[in-house]
Amino acid sequence: MYSLEGRCIVTELAKQYPMNKGRSLLLAVVALSASAALVLLPSGVLHGGDLSGEVRASAQLIDLQTLIDKAKKGDVITLAKGVYKGPVTITKAITLDGQNKATINAGGKGSVIYLKASNVTIKNLHLTNTGAQHNDLDAGIQVRGDFNIIKNNRITESLFGIDLQQSSNNIVRRNYISSKSDASLGIRGDAVRLWYSRNNRIEKNTIRNSRDMVVWYSADNVISDNDVAFGRYGLHFMYSKYNLVENNTISKNAVGIFLMYSDSVVIRGNRIFQALGAAGVGIGAKEASNCDILDNEILYNSTGIYLDLSPFQPDTTNRIYRNKIAFNDLGVSFLNDWVGNIFKDNSFASNSHHVSVSSFAGATHNVWEGNYWDDYQGFDRNNDLIGDNPYRPKVYADRLWMDVKPAAFFRGAPVLSMLDFLERLAPFTEPLLMLEDKMPRVSRTFTPLTSSKTDVSGGNAGRTLNTFGSATDSDTRSGTSMQRLDPFGIDTDK
Repeated sequence: MYSLEGRCIVTELAKQYPMNKGRSLLLAVVALSASAALVLLPSGVLHGGDLSGEVRASAQLIDLQTLIDKAKKGDVITLAKGVYKGPVTITKAITLDGQNKATINAGGKGSVIYLKASNVTIKNLHLTNTGAQHNDLDAGIQVRGDFNIIKNNRITESLFGIDLQQSSNNIVRRNYISSKSDASLGIRGDAVRLWYSRNNRIEKNTIRNSRDMVVWYSADNVISDNDVAFGRYGLHFMYSKYNLVENNTISKNAVGIFLMYSDSVVIRGNRIFQALGAAGVGIGAKEASNCDILDNEILYNSTGIYLDLSPFQPDTTNRIYRNKIAFNDLGVSFLNDWVGNIFKDNSFASNSHHVSVSSFAGATHNVWEGNYWDDYQGFDRNNDLIGDNPYRPKVYADRLWMDVKPAAFFRGAPVLSMLDFLERLAPFTEPLLMLEDKMPRVSRTFTPLTSSKTDVSGGNAGRTLNTFGSATDSDTRSGTSMQRLDPFGIDTDK
């Protein structure tokens, strides 16, 4: 028996797991904070007569809730190898460490962990087998607190992965998350879900076979360096402003990143590819204003960038700079003839169509400047790497599938190519001008007109890139995720 400051948790465990003749209870040391007791945990059972020392799993799951309830604020509970019974609820600031050996099994009911406290660390655990109730948000971890760290966990067979609701200043880092393997894609839950949550960092996670990663009504979050694949929406924003999405790899989802009614979002340095299928979109925006889409690789999607009534707010723009948009069916697709998007220093290569509008209209009301177009047919006589004549693509036979949607099935067919050739040779009507770029690049490699150091909006309403760097004024709501206060020193593991 180990006891310190009058605490004796081992005695209670011994009552719960009595040692009968012929078998012994293996105990693992639990390191506690300086002011706490030394606690021992059961890890398995040595069966009587087994002198080889082989440890076999106990038929009864280990009761973890009792130990959590007896822990004090600041305790560090280190679990030995074994399978522990869930769900469990944490209501005090403790650290729960599974050492990459411990599993908590919810038994197919509810969430594995209900986190209802702040300043908690949950790490190195395998969390599995949640319930299947969408109304209850059955999840690997339900977070209802602030300044928590959730890292290095493996969450499998969980309807939702990590659900943060009205929770701020949390870190979700280096977790592996997957949903129910026996459910269809639309029935699975979200890998990470933020609901009215601010100043959280979602970073370096690996997400597979979940439905979405979704951000609802949440601001000032940083979502970076994640690897998301085989889902529906790699990342989906709904009514969420002032978020930063950076350096993620999002592949083989139905949709890469989609902004819906979400303003002042920065999407930069991401690699988005293989969003295929009829609705496949690399980056999409519906009624989203004052956004920055910068330095992304958008490759091999049905549609690279899709814009639906964006920007929506008056006197705002969306800045789309220095992206590589290649090998897509449609490079950029507009729902209709809209205004306010600025395309600079992008590279358009090997798309079936670089720019398209769903209705028979052009995209001339947007700004096109200094982009590379691999089908540009002009010259560069002064060797400044900018074409002598503007890039002015026109629509000929393509107006057939723009006017009659089912005709798009024949896009690329020889008959449509022949019609397009005849239209160019002797047009029966005035062709439609799709866009005009007065400074087309003639080389894939060029010095951009824009700079990542000066990517700020030109007088638009709302905060932009400097929000995630130098904004400390109260008028700009300082304390964003990039400058988040860390009064408890919890973010020590970068």
